[in-house]
Amino acid sequence: MTTPPRAVILDLGNVLVFHDNALLFRRLGARAGLSPAETESRLASGLGWTAANRGLLGAEGIRRDVCGSLGVDLPSEEFNTLWSSHFTLHEAVLPRVEGLVGRVKLVLLSNTNVLHAAFLRPKLPVLERFDSLVLSCEVGSVKPEPGIYKEALRRAGCEPRDVAFFDDMPEFVQAANALGIRGHVFTTAEAFDAQLKALGL
Repeated sequence: MTTPPRAVILDLGNVLVFHDNALLFRRLGARAGLSPAETESRLASGLGWTAANRGLLGAEGIRRDVCGSLGVDLPSEEFNTLWSSHFTLHEAVLPRVEGLVGRVKLVLLSNTNVLHAAFLRPKLPVLERFDSLVLSCEVGSVKPEPGIYKEALRRAGCEPRDVAFFDDMPEFVQAANALGIRGHVFTTAEAFDAQLKALGL
């Protein structure tokens, strides 16, 4: 019988919250007078997504970068609201995560930027009960780089074999598996429940 994990590492986007990027492109595009497709294209080529996720761009840097790419100058308050307007909580999964508190070490591992992190933290009070939050913009490394997983392991205080990791991106799960972590692709709250039970949780 497999020993239950001592720690569970969870992704943020499309696990604890949903992010509808198409909605983001529509809303930003509407404000800039651009089609959603043109908005996506400009952001893909212009915005340093990875730079933002590495913490190399702060809140004002992100605003300037996005607005510059779209040819519009939005005040910070309006921009910050738009920039995070595509998130919704994954209500079905949150009680399952709450149920893990106190039973295993809980660590968040997310590729995110300072604005999204600041927006989501107060909306997810369960994060206050996590043992650690490993946010790419704070540690300067992004998935699937080994360094960010090793930082999560260090904070969990566990060997890779004692950790279960859940992420919606298969390539990020594969990177975890390569380090000996028990990686699982997250799909739905119901599947997550079955995965936890299979792990002895």
